[in-house]
Amino acid sequence: MNIELQQGFSPIVRRDARILILGSMPGEESLRRRQYYAYPQNAFWEIMSEIAGTSRDLPYHERLRKLKESRIALWDVCRRCHRPGSLDSSIRQDTVEPNDFASLFAKCRSIDAIFFNGHKPEDLFRKLVFSDMPERIQQLPMRRLPSTSPANAGMSRADKLKAWREIEQHLQC
Repeated sequence: MNIELQQGFSPIVRRDARILILGSMPGEESLRRRQYYAYPQNAFWEIMSEIAGTSRDLPYHERLRKLKESRIALWDVCRRCHRPGSLDSSIRQDTVEPNDFASLFAKCRSIDAIFFNGHKPEDLFRKLVFSDMPERIQQLPMRRLPSTSPANAGMSRADKLKAWREIEQHLQC
């Protein structure tokens, strides 16, 4: 599947979410299956299994339910963009239409930290969204975590999990 114009998904969120995890844009397998992080080699669900009990063995709707119960929201910076293939590096920034974060933050006022799944979502958020956000949002802690993508092969899954445990620590505060 070589989709050039790609459109993302709705947020996975409930009103009392505390953590927002942002990716850039679902990859081809995720778009095909209509599921976040559907590519089997992506470590996201393995890592979230340790943090929120969202084992990849669970049906997708159960994984989403467990994320929400853990007060973790999941979304992407891009609502749509042009990108051949699945790599973040292929996203044409001049084509990115960001998601409606003003509405998300108005609805979910308890979000108190934003975590980025790699550098591309952080870069896109800071360039295309951040300056339009109210001061309350601009002052939230924002932290880039190592990408769970298999393209981030320079870091082991164990090291990725160690870094991602920061989410768990934040939820305990």
